[in-house]
Amino acid sequence: MVAICSLIVASYIVFVVSKTQLDDIDRQILALLRSDARRSLRDIGDRVGLSVAPVKRRIDRLEAAGVILGYTARVDLAALGGELEAVVELRVEGTMELDTIVSAVSEVPEATEVLTIAGDPDALVLVRAENIHDLQRVVNRLRTSGQVIGTRTLVVLGRWNRSD
Repeated sequence: MVAICSLIVASYIVFVVSKTQLDDIDRQILALLRSDARRSLRDIGDRVGLSVAPVKRRIDRLEAAGVILGYTARVDLAALGGELEAVVELRVEGTMELDTIVSAVSEVPEATEVLTIAGDPDALVLVRAENIHDLQRVVNRLRTSGQVIGTRTLVVLGRWNRSD
């Protein structure tokens, strides 16, 4: 009986640690941090109806559980010189490992993000370029970076994401 109780308790502890339960306040805190990660604890508390200390404890718990992975700055990439944004679909030869695709693309500094996906194409690469001629150079570099057998380029006209 003791062994069964220990097993049940151990299973419960593993479940609690592996699956973080989020309540409505946790979700509100996450939404506020996603919209502005520099928001003060007092401001968050005022908006969710808690004082600073419980807000801090909740954020610490969400960080420890791996729900909050870090904090970033949103940057106007056009202000840094990349006027043109595009998504390049990559098709690769054979059964190339996904890590190999990411490794090859990471050598291209204009590539800002890689999504390896199931189906056709094999990967989507978000790139920034100065102008259309620079984009052509970047796409050609991606084409010659290994076992790429085809590309398709989609120029981004505008963007929106949930945190904007």
